Amino acid sequence: MAKVLASSLRKGNVVEIDDRLYVVLTAQNIHPGKGTPVTQLDLRRISDGTKISERYRTTEQVERATVEDRNHTFLYDDGEGFHFMNPETYDQVVMSKEDIGDQAAFLQEGMVVSLKLHNGIAIAIELPQRVTLEVVDTEPTVKGQTASSSYKPAMLSNGVRSMVPPHIGVGTRVVVMTEDASYVERAKD
Repeated sequence: MAKVLASSLRKGNVVEIDDRLYVVLTAQNIHPGKGTPVTQLDLRRISDGTKISERYRTTEQVERATVEDRNHTFLYDDGEGFHFMNPETYDQVVMSKEDIGDQAAFLQEGMVVSLKLHNGIAIAIELPQRVTLEVVDTEPTVKGQTASSSYKPAMLSNGVRSMVPPHIGVGTRVVVMTEDASYVERAKD
């Protein structure tokens, strides 16, 4: 265990509070005009999935748990959970739907992800920043609309909604951010 400043915590970090491990879901540094800057953390208890919210002064120290970051390949998901394999040792790790959360929609067979392991147990997942998906449904382009105008809604092949530029049509492969499903660019393949 190592003590770190509360302001240095980021999404995916694992901290120990009252002898229990928590994974950071969101970390926000708030600097009010008057008063002390604080760090607002939304956490999920690893043992049972309970979500809590904590607020620390940015200068306070927090116990950060020692976790191993290991690359694993996503294999498949079934009723048991999501199955990952360590490419070096061929060991398989299973994570539950609750542990992965909203990120499950972006998992693709063969995708390399970073799993955070604590004492050999997978406690958190970090996806690649970007994924390539196909647009399966979107509104047709309206003639006369300029390229700099507003984006239009689109349904991606993984079932997630995103906003895309007007020139993107059904069947087009696009690159989106896994964090918020925001459009980055048209796929170059």
